[in-house]
Amino acid sequence: MIDAYTWPTPNGHKVHIMLEEVGLPYNVIPVDIGAGDQFKPEFLKISPNNRIPAIVDRDGPDGEPIALFESGAILMYLAEKTGRLLPKETRARCDVIQWLMFQVGGIGPLLGQAHHFREYAPGKIPYAIERYTNEAGRLYGVMDRQLATREYLAGEYSIADIAVFPWLRSPASQGVNPGDYPSVKRWFDAIAARPAVRRGLEVLADRRRVGPMDEKAKEVLFGTTQYMRR
Repeated sequence: MIDAYTWPTPNGHKVHIMLEEVGLPYNVIPVDIGAGDQFKPEFLKISPNNRIPAIVDRDGPDGEPIALFESGAILMYLAEKTGRLLPKETRARCDVIQWLMFQVGGIGPLLGQAHHFREYAPGKIPYAIERYTNEAGRLYGVMDRQLATREYLAGEYSIADIAVFPWLRSPASQGVNPGDYPSVKRWFDAIAARPAVRRGLEVLADRRRVGPMDEKAKEVLFGTTQYMRR
């Protein structure tokens, strides 16, 4: 049994989708990041970087529980555990891993910054908005070129696609017009239609924020609470 410490964010949805795709049983343990649950001592023991998602696999590789944080590492672990969505052959495996790293090092941080400066920053900073909006468009362009010749990012459906997909659900907030990237749109629509993906996106859907973020949540997520020593 997997205990999934999570919240309905792109990184959280990666793990929800993966668990649904591979059919592993799991418990959902909500970590309300707007309320500061990620700073509780019991969560920090599992995720020292105070970020969701994190998992505890009660049946780890040696029969003992194992805790993991960082969504990319979790996807790789679950793929290894089940023998699915990460090829064993070296060339194909490296192809998947490089696109997974593309998400971890590029798609997540940079689309996140575009979203932040366009939607959440207390003041409009034209330089930041332009820089990260342009970077969002560049990254969509990279994917569009790749997907023009492949059905999925690394050829076959894999953890690379699972990692990227949730980050592309809010293109308007990133300043992106999906119609400008037809290959990405075709890929996105195909993944969105998968039953396991639909189920994964429903995890904690009732907790999803509706409307503007309140000031308390902004302070917890973006203010001094983030930087307190613990």
